[in-house]
Amino acid sequence: MEALGAKELKILLARANLSKKEFAEMIGISQQSVNNWGSSKNVPYWVKSYLQNYIKLRQYEAIREKIEELGILEKI
Repeated sequence: MEALGAKELKILLARANLSKKEFAEMIGISQQSVNNWGSSKNVPYWVKSYLQNYIKLRQYEAIREKIEELGILEKI
């Protein structure tokens, strides 16, 4: 599995619309731990897939909300 670097972590967090603090709170670790990733410590192997799945979930939720807003399912 390809290692996640600090730059890619920053990009994924931005795409997820999360700060390092928000991500740390979400996964139950200290913000300092997240801050250390990519500089003095390696980013854990699971972070990339976690953030990619979180981004997809947010996209699906936005689509679902739009469908509900438009009442599309009620018309079927």
